[in-house]
Amino acid sequence: MRWFKPNMRSSFYALLARIHPPEPESTVLEYSVEGIRESMLELVGDAPETLYRHIGRRIRYAGDVHALWYLRGDLMALLAGRHGEAVAREKIEMLTEMFEDFLPQGLKSRPSPLHPLPKND
Repeated sequence: MRWFKPNMRSSFYALLARIHPPEPESTVLEYSVEGIRESMLELVGDAPETLYRHIGRRIRYAGDVHALWYLRGDLMALLAGRHGEAVAREKIEMLTEMFEDFLPQGLKSRPSPLHPLPKND
């Protein structure tokens, strides 16, 4: 019976591979992960502050788009300390638009009560 187990396992994995085919990659993305990374690094700039120097390093070595998404909060803190919260919010909103094609619906930003939607009167 020992000779039967490897075949059973490989056929089981082959069966699972047919059930869940890989999703086709979209070739028409407006931004790339590297483009997002470069934009974030431009916002960090030359951070002389020792407190924020690690943010640029974390952005540079982030493994995927999800890691970059979660680094927006640290980037917001850096920009708010330098330029004020209003300017930082504008820059982060422009950056957030770049993530549009990469994130599942559950990770996308939702409207905030602090930032009301414009009224159409």
